[in-house]
Amino acid sequence: MNELLGRVFSFEKHVFPNESALYNRLASDGQSPKALMISCADSRIVPEHIMQAQPGDLFVCRNAGNIVPPHATQNGGVTSTVEYAVMVLGVRDIIVCGHSDCGAMKAMSTNADLTKMPNVAAWLRHAHAAQQVCSESYPDTLTDEEKLRNMALENVVVQLAHLRTHPSVASGIARGDIALHGWYVDIHAGQVLGLDGETGRFLPMREDQPMPIALPHARRLAGDSEFALAAE
Repeated sequence: MNELLGRVFSFEKHVFPNESALYNRLASDGQSPKALMISCADSRIVPEHIMQAQPGDLFVCRNAGNIVPPHATQNGGVTSTVEYAVMVLGVRDIIVCGHSDCGAMKAMSTNADLTKMPNVAAWLRHAHAAQQVCSESYPDTLTDEEKLRNMALENVVVQLAHLRTHPSVASGIARGDIALHGWYVDIHAGQVLGLDGETGRFLPMREDQPMPIALPHARRLAGDSEFALAAE
């Protein structure tokens, strides 16, 4: 722990002086992050590191299992973060990022006994839809590793659906101002997969290929069409 704390002094002596212009600009002008990233709290997954982001690039929300509760009247940290990111900071891209060997998803895929952790159990109820998809739609012959991977992938899909219940997000999507992204980080392979909204599959991200996007920017108004005038 002392080694970790000691890095604060390294930041003060080396990192900050080299980036002082950036920090001064951020302090003076405020933040305008390019994306909101909702990722797992797992210590092995660092959004800024994965995206090689600079200070000010990302607005980040981390929690166990990269969960996005459906919108409700009660206040919550994720809900408030989403609302602020969209309505105040004006983010145009929201990423839900899962990963391999996720402890939260492992509990779901193995039906772990969480009675001694009632808050964790209550939180993971927001992933029950993914659990049911995996239990009813995938073969029973899969290995534990395959079951865990599928659970993490399906959980990203479910949390993206929850995002669309948030009024600020739904409105932004309808106007074409917001795009949604579903990512999966394979820690062992050092690879990032992206959800392709057209096929519903997670595809490797490649420099020479279009980035897979769960829901691209596009105007989506159900009544956005020309109506013929009714004959009198």
